[in-house]
Amino acid sequence: MSDIKMIEGGVCAAKGFTANGVHCGVRKSRTKRDLALILSDRDAAAAAVYTTNLVKGAPLTVTKKHLENGVARAVICNSGNANTCNANGIEIAETTCAALGEKLGISPDDVVVASTGVIGEPMSAEPIIGGMDGLIAGLGDHNEYAAEAIMTTDTKIKSVAVSFEIGGVECKMGGISKGSGMIHPNMATMLVFITTDCAVSSEMLGRALKSDVSETFNMISIDGDTSTNDMVTVLANGAAGNKLIDSDGGDFDTFMKALNTVTVALCRMIAADGEGATKLLECSVTGAKDLQTAKTVAKSVVCSSLTKAAMFGADANWGRVLCAIGYSGADVDVTKIGVSFESKAGEIEVCRNGSGVPFSEELAKAILSEDEILIKVSLMDGEFSSTAWGCDLTYDYVRINGDYRT
Repeated sequence: MSDIKMIEGGVCAAKGFTANGVHCGVRKSRTKRDLALILSDRDAAAAAVYTTNLVKGAPLTVTKKHLENGVARAVICNSGNANTCNANGIEIAETTCAALGEKLGISPDDVVVASTGVIGEPMSAEPIIGGMDGLIAGLGDHNEYAAEAIMTTDTKIKSVAVSFEIGGVECKMGGISKGSGMIHPNMATMLVFITTDCAVSSEMLGRALKSDVSETFNMISIDGDTSTNDMVTVLANGAAGNKLIDSDGGDFDTFMKALNTVTVALCRMIAADGEGATKLLECSVTGAKDLQTAKTVAKSVVCSSLTKAAMFGADANWGRVLCAIGYSGADVDVTKIGVSFESKAGEIEVCRNGSGVPFSEELAKAILSEDEILIKVSLMDGEFSSTAWGCDLTYDYVRINGDYRT
């Protein structure tokens, strides 16, 4: 299988893709870009997954319709207003696609449209349409502009890219994402846009994305709230010139590995930048009797408010980890469970066979004071494993969400 190499460029790393981000006026602050565009110079196979929240943003409805044929050319996304629960939401999303299609000379049905921001706020398509000329004129190798324009409460740009080989041909894949609050494992709970110049059929692209999401984006939790607007979209334009991947085999396995490298990197960035977060939490569960048990336990631990608060305070309160496992609904033997904490400061065992073991509080404090913490859970009941990502729960999370709208 081809080696996966990390490279620069984000969504512009792949051949045939350009991007830009501008301030159009959806946001009041003129210092913040609020409109992003990603464009392929040719038709691209496209696939997406969407939030499971029954309250869905209008852009998701429009995008889902547009991707029924598995083809797209452009992605346009605004921040500052979610275009959710608006009587004219569908009209705004469709008007946006129509205007962009006319200006680019492409079909409106080949446009993926997305919005993120405050829910239920009145919205108009006027500032978006008014900003399109400048947005299009500035298209180029501007991955960071696009990544900035989709941010809401994010504090950092989230971008990654990789190169890989398919049949001796170099292919590239890159992605950007936003996600800081309303992140909970119930796909899709953030905005993620991925581009690749690899030639892959829309059917196989959809299979790859659906399979990957269950192990990556569905394994993140910031605050237990599932968003209304968010989705993960992949565009594959085939510009690399590799033989089309349209069936299972080694080439598809390599593509899946590249996709997973991109998505895991973005998962870690999203979790680390959770609202008010100071620490990235990773829960690794091993020894489960089946995959679902491993996933259920891992998610329960990273979702536990008490565990998250303990991690913020660098308190090795391992009982909260066991508590989260106990109410997770997973069928486990609690008398076999082992727990340890690990960071670049070292590793410390705190629980064995469901009971506490003596440990140094000083070493535990040092380990949990780092900005990335691994919570290792061993169920000693099988060969399955899973990983979930989250963050600590801080005072700032309440502050941020206490005045999010005002």
